[in-house]
Amino acid sequence: MPAGASSAGPEDFDTVVVGSGFGASVVAFRLAEAGQRVCVLERGKAYPPGSFPRDPRRMAANLWDPNAGLHGLFDAWAFTRIESVVSSGLGGGSLIYGNVLIRKDERWFVDEALPDGGYERWPIDRALLDPHYDAVEKILGAAPYPFHTAPYDKTSKTLAMREAAESLGLDWMLPELAVSFAPGPGEEPAPGQPIRDPFPNIHGQLRYTCRLCGECDVGCNDGAKNSLDHTYLSGAKAHQAEIRTLSEVRALEPIDGPGGGPSGYRVTYVTHRPDGPPTRRRDLPSTTIRARRVVLGAGTFGTTYLLLRNRAAFPRMSPALGTRFSGNGDLLSAIVGASRQQGGKSVPRDLDPSMGPVITSAIRIADEADGTGATGRGFYVEDGGNPVFLDWLAETVGVLGTTKRAFAFMARRSLAHVMGRPRTDINEDLSRLIGGVSAVSLPTLVMGRDIPDGVMRLRNGDLEVDWTPRHSAAYYDRAEETIRAIAGTLGGRLLNSPLWFFRRAITAHPLGGCPMATDERHGVIGADGEVFNYPGLFVVDGAAMPGPVGPNPSLTIAAFADHVADGILS
Repeated sequence: MPAGASSAGPEDFDTVVVGSGFGASVVAFRLAEAGQRVCVLERGKAYPPGSFPRDPRRMAANLWDPNAGLHGLFDAWAFTRIESVVSSGLGGGSLIYGNVLIRKDERWFVDEALPDGGYERWPIDRALLDPHYDAVEKILGAAPYPFHTAPYDKTSKTLAMREAAESLGLDWMLPELAVSFAPGPGEEPAPGQPIRDPFPNIHGQLRYTCRLCGECDVGCNDGAKNSLDHTYLSGAKAHQAEIRTLSEVRALEPIDGPGGGPSGYRVTYVTHRPDGPPTRRRDLPSTTIRARRVVLGAGTFGTTYLLLRNRAAFPRMSPALGTRFSGNGDLLSAIVGASRQQGGKSVPRDLDPSMGPVITSAIRIADEADGTGATGRGFYVEDGGNPVFLDWLAETVGVLGTTKRAFAFMARRSLAHVMGRPRTDINEDLSRLIGGVSAVSLPTLVMGRDIPDGVMRLRNGDLEVDWTPRHSAAYYDRAEETIRAIAGTLGGRLLNSPLWFFRRAITAHPLGGCPMATDERHGVIGADGEVFNYPGLFVVDGAAMPGPVGPNPSLTIAAFADHVADGILS
């Protein structure tokens, strides 16, 4: 097909699902299971176990910028006061998230005024979502980290977080994780065992239980992470859903029906060619398909950007499009230099962040909405982790400490030679030289109830986010104070992201842009996920959230999508 050409004779589907993340995959599975003809369009590639890059050359190319010939997993966005990293691949954010499944707190479905004169109002509640939480957790294989059995009970970072919480009187927990620790339900956990999948795996490959390698957020090459490609998308394909990768939707428009409203929608997408030369999107082959129903699940940025770019085709779209942006209160930092007292001396405290899944435990900080007397907005602090290969990078980044240890090593060796004992304590000296920075450091992740007052809009055709941490300053100050207290309890200190010095936030959980509401003046979609004034058009991803979820939002997005699917099928 020549560049820019469109296929003749558009195909017809019952439902076209745009994206393959937590909202999109759930709806695709539910509708395919019900016998509908479903087409899933995902802009990124499929990533079977063993295909996630690890070496520097391939990691450098593992970014998403098709105009530059990059068709990788990570898509980094930079705006005026906030930056974000999202995923591009079959399974969406589930490929790189921390596996944590925490339900939105019952009292955090708020209805409250905001400092900018707006409001945060949730038209759904915990009671409505609870059965959908149950359904999603079952398919995602939710299970807490098996911390009380060997070898998992030796996980240093989990022990440290529990100790810190107990010392400070904080609420510590082992959240449900979408990770397979055991080969099947009811079986004993054991690393590296073949997993028995409920559906034929979409990649046609065996998966193995978690090996505790800390590589969850760079893609699990064992398949232990119960990501959406291994669960909902495998189920959707088993029920005859058509799944098209490297298919990026660029245009969306309603098809006029006899009564003046839409009788369906036309969806136009381009097909990327990773093995060809870098090509502008407008020069790629395009295909148009039709459907009675379109479900948007391309992520907060992807869905909002698509609707903003095609707004002329939707003149009755709510003016709330682009509003209620939130970073879900994300604050990325680290505890460094951890130590403990031993024999009256301070010695390094082993935190070993590369041992275990990337997140194992969480500390919940109460919210004033809880009604328990707490003040301020609530949040969760979670232990972070990293792959072993990043420990070596951490040692290199800590070059000053490494240099000091190197001089000390050489001084001790020289003294030993002068004294005629050249082999004295060399193994101890080598141990001191090699390990120092990474073992006593621990990434920490905060997420919670920041203020959703950001606005997303187009500027010269590009997506722009007008957001500032100013109104959420008290929230961030409280989060920093809490991590500093945890670090102090562990004999370490808080190290913030260098960007936070300039009050530039980093979020892995962008939310809002197409917020749900009770009417079109205040939101883009209703509580049923359907776009006001455009029947048959739905939003089911993070863009639908009218404010921060608080804990990791993936489970709530998936549960909301399951609720939307119920409405579609009723």
